[in-house]
This record gives sequence, C-alpha cells and structure tokens, in this order.
Amino acid sequence: MVTRKTKHTATFLHSFTLPGLAEELPAGTYDVETDELLVESFSFVAWLRKSAALQRPNMPGRPGGSWTLIVDPDILDAVLKLDRADADLMLRIADQR
Repeated sequence: MVTRKTKHTATFLHSFTLPGLAEELPAGTYDVETDELLVESFSFVAWLRKSAALQRPNMPGRPGGSWTLIVDPDILDAVLKLDRADADLMLRIADQR
C-alpha cells in the first residue's frame, strides 16, 4: 500500500463549524495535510484521499496556540464551498444596494 501526504492552505472568510465539533471555528487561514492512498489499475494511476488534518497555529484563545483536527476531506471541501457561496451572496447583495 503506497501512501502520500499533500499540503496546502485553506482560507475561510467566515467562521464555520464541522460535523461532530461543538465549537465554531474562526475565519482565517488553516494548514491542511491530506493523506492519500495510491489506487492502481491497468490504464491509470489515481490517489484516493483518506483523511485531512486541519491545523491552525496561533489559534486565538487556545493555550499553546496551535491545534490539529482530523476531518473527512470531502466534508472539508463542502464547508469551504459553503464559505465561498456565502461570500458570493454577500457581494451580490452589496452590489444591489
């Protein structure tokens, strides 16, 4: 079984929640490290995302400042899309004024 880790950042424009997490997380930039599993076939190679670690250094109000939360990468994508959709809606409302 071949695995790899990919890293990127995710910026939330609004505070957000995740399933199973009681508290609301603040808007801001988070580091994301995704674990992927190699899927091999005869005609192509693909990577299947298995989990994502959402990390934020210097988290306000947290002793020690940083924390890590393991999330489903598909749920993280959906929450990011909702954040963007909300931002787009706010821009359209502002343009109509």
